[in-house]
Formats: sequence, structure tokens, C-alpha cells
Amino acid sequence: MEINFLALLVAALSTLVVGFIWYNPKVFGTIWMKESGMTEEKMKGANMAMIFGLSFLYAFLISFILQMLVIHQFGALGMVGGDPTIAKPSYAEFVADYGNAFRSFKHGALHGFMTGLFLALPLIGTNALYERRSFKYTLVTGGFWIVCFMVMGGIICAWV
Repeated sequence: MEINFLALLVAALSTLVVGFIWYNPKVFGTIWMKESGMTEEKMKGANMAMIFGLSFLYAFLISFILQMLVIHQFGALGMVGGDPTIAKPSYAEFVADYGNAFRSFKHGALHGFMTGLFLALPLIGTNALYERRSFKYTLVTGGFWIVCFMVMGGIICAWV
């Protein structure tokens, strides 16, 4: 199984699109600004090219590991040490039978949702506790990452 870098790049880009919508003042942007202590003045002094560039890089890193969680066939590849050329014939038979099983946007979104709910949300929630942020902040930020992981997982899993 080869890594589809184009799918990973598109999945990473999707986080910026979701972010533009999610953090719009008419959606959750106003709540996030209030709960995070962000002001218009602080935002004006930011280097947005650097922020978006690093956000994209981080999202790419997330997409790289997310593919292992949403594509079941990576598990089979891991069982043969990552090199299908040294695998037993049963591996080739497995791939022939199940190589594209569960490879849909819907299935990837399901695994993305579970990863967001059980990994991203607890990480954000823990940080929010120590940073003395509100539960609203946790829900807005955690919700953002749950939606991002769903979209990313769907893109990655469906792009065969």
C-alpha cells in the first residue's frame, strides 16, 4: 500500500476550509474569540502567512497518521513489516480479496469522528483545564477538530 500524498495534501487543505467556515463570526468565531481572550487588535498584529503555513504543515502531519487510522489495509501491511515483497502469499490473497474494502468517504469520516472524539477532544479538554479555559472553548475547539478529522478521514479513505 503506497502513501497517497495528494490525498494527504488535500485533506490538510480541508482543515483551512473548515476553519474559515467554523471560525467565521456568524458561526463560532465570536464565541471562540470571547472564550480564548482573542481581540481584533491581537489579530491585526499577526503574521497570517506564517500562521496559515504552519497550520497547513501541522494538518499535513495529522493527515499522515490519520491515514493509518482510517484505512484498514495499513494494518495488514504492518503485519508483514511494511514490505509486501517479503510477505507470504496469503498477504497477496488478502489484498486481492479485501484491498478496497471499507474504502469510502463515509467509513473514513466515521473513523475520523472517533479519532476526533476520543483523541483530539480529550487533548484539547485537558489543555483547557490547565489553561483555565471555559467548557465553551473546549466544545468549540474540540468540535472544530472533530469535524476536521471527519472530513480529513473521509478524503483520505475514499481516495483510492
